[in-house]
Amino acid sequence: MSVLQHLPLGRFIEAAGRGSRQTKHTVQMSFIVMLLMAAMALFSANVNAEVPNAVPPEGEYSGIHVEQPIEFPHDIHADVNEINCMYCHTYARRSKVAGIPPTSKCMGCHSVIATDKPRIQKLTEYWENKESPRWKKVHDVPDFVHFTHEKHIKRFVIDNEDLQVENVSEVCAFCHGDVKKMTVADKVKPLTMGFCQRCHQANDGPSDCWHCHK
Repeated sequence: MSVLQHLPLGRFIEAAGRGSRQTKHTVQMSFIVMLLMAAMALFSANVNAEVPNAVPPEGEYSGIHVEQPIEFPHDIHADVNEINCMYCHTYARRSKVAGIPPTSKCMGCHSVIATDKPRIQKLTEYWENKESPRWKKVHDVPDFVHFTHEKHIKRFVIDNEDLQVENVSEVCAFCHGDVKKMTVADKVKPLTMGFCQRCHQANDGPSDCWHCHK
């Protein structure tokens, strides 16, 4: 038994080979139509791939607000003071996870800045007790989904000549929403399989299962 016989199309072709001339002609025409359809699909994918920095369709997701031990004001840090996302989330460019900054990084500024603010006083208390705030995860995916920040940052920031690194927040917003306008980060994107697929299709990302499901 040939390898072709293990595949539906292979069995169809081999059966046709044993049939009449008319049957062979029908199979040939069907095969040509299938090739044309595949070519059209590839062309459509390439057209979508040419859209620079295409993002999933607009629309907000009403997720559950997660209370944090300290209400960290992303808007003041990322928008008002224009601090790059990767200054605090250092591992995003070289790891699967973006990482949460250690308290020592926060105190590098706040040992002298805004020390009279209640949130900073609470942060200082953690620091003096040699503890870290128990931050709660806001954005999560199932255990069987393999998502890595590093590959996405490389694709859209490091390898993207049209985007300045200081504008990395535009890329982060694809999945995290406009964090620069938030205080405590909320989940405003669904992060479903369809959500990810739309972005992959628009940007010529991988479509095989094993890239995302380990």
